[in-house]
Amino acid sequence: MTAGPRVQPTRPAGPPPSVAAGLPAWPQRAVDLAARWVHDCRRLDMQGLADELGVSRVTLFRQAGTRDVLLGKALWALTEQTLVTAASRWEAERPAGALRTPGTGRHMNSLVSRSRSLRRLLDDEPALTLRVLTDPRGRVQTGVVAFIAALLRADMADFGLVPLIEPDALAYALVRLGESFLYADVLAARQPDVATADCLQQALVTAFEPDDGRHRMRSKQEGCKIVR
Repeated sequence: MTAGPRVQPTRPAGPPPSVAAGLPAWPQRAVDLAARWVHDCRRLDMQGLADELGVSRVTLFRQAGTRDVLLGKALWALTEQTLVTAASRWEAERPAGALRTPGTGRHMNSLVSRSRSLRRLLDDEPALTLRVLTDPRGRVQTGVVAFIAALLRADMADFGLVPLIEPDALAYALVRLGESFLYADVLAARQPDVATADCLQQALVTAFEPDDGRHRMRSKQEGCKIVR
């Protein structure tokens, strides 16, 4: 559950929401174009963006912010699409009574791990990309945490999920855990491990149950091995 390494996420049909709703405000046009460039594995060049938008570089900086700021907005726009796609895919296959959070999280991890455009960014500009993706005050991480917290609250209301800690803290832990495994090659020179991320996130959401004053761990996800 995070915003990641390697195959491109499905591009939603049609133009971005801001365009579909009519001509967007000028700064949003810059964000939409920057997101399209990132999606297409093009380096975010401010002069090139300004030229395509038909404005000066100075105007682009003044209206859309620095390159780092614009990259953050572009990555959040793409991340929002990933969250919507993950939720839709799980909802289409979710068995009756199954929680929303773990299944949506697995689809999120899969989309992130297969994203060719994100892998390109991590390879070309690892420090900047990680900073934008994992900044606890940035738009991407805070947005993903809020999305997961909302899923947890929906599972609590609809299915009686009782998490060990309050939803916002659990959502933050799930996102940070996902980042650690999906960006492992950049963070710690280790191979990204989607299966382990899925397994541990599943355990955090569903696998702790009271048992004579202790907590025992159980995995409901097929193929997930928990060491007792």
